[in-house]
Amino acid sequence: MGASKSAAERAARIELAGAYRLAAHYGWEYLIYNHIALRVPGESSFLVKPHSLCFSEVRASDLIKLGLDGKPATFEEDVNTAGFVIHTAILNARPDIHCTLHVHTAVGIAFAALKRELLPLNQNAMRFYKRLSYHDFEGFATELDEARTLASDLGPSNTAMVLRNHGLLTCGEGAAEAVSTMLALLLCCEAQLLVHGSGAEYELPPPAICEHSAAQNTAIRRQVAAQERAAFDRLLDRIDPSYKL
Repeated sequence: MGASKSAAERAARIELAGAYRLAAHYGWEYLIYNHIALRVPGESSFLVKPHSLCFSEVRASDLIKLGLDGKPATFEEDVNTAGFVIHTAILNARPDIHCTLHVHTAVGIAFAALKRELLPLNQNAMRFYKRLSYHDFEGFATELDEARTLASDLGPSNTAMVLRNHGLLTCGEGAAEAVSTMLALLLCCEAQLLVHGSGAEYELPPPAICEHSAAQNTAIRRQVAAQERAAFDRLLDRIDPSYKL
């Protein structure tokens, strides 16, 4: 990374490269496809991987910086156009969000095809009780017109969304939160698919208990956010610290 980059940008590059490596570690890599974006502090710009790189190859110095406004970047510029549209839509609409993560996993794709929404079947799923957004499929997200509906469907406070007939998307104040939310969402989606597949009757707690549990979860996550990020950092250093280069 050149000397012209600010300390804040260098830190953001390391943070985002780490998120890509974590996504690969958890099995979310899909050759060169899918994307994670991180806002550059103090700038109207964001970082994203070159389209031609796999998640597991990304280093901090590889990341491309793009403006949040203007004409979408294209494959000719080694940028996934759909990634530009999806991430700028949310980052522009939600100043509280700095990282957006979108992946296509088998579980996420399967769940996104269901008419049924995520149910509060277990303690983990309570995290998303009335806090999960849904966006109907509009074709490949390469047109700026979809940016408006993406931002509107996510809403003013949710940090996770099911892109119907497509995949899953999570957000956060930082990359660690977006990764942690995706881990939780995929776990809950898989659990619900298993419950549906069993054909057995299932139990749902009363709505008041679900809401109480969701509020508890929010409070707990605020308390453990720094510990989660530190755990991710230790994991990354054990796997391959080259992401920092």
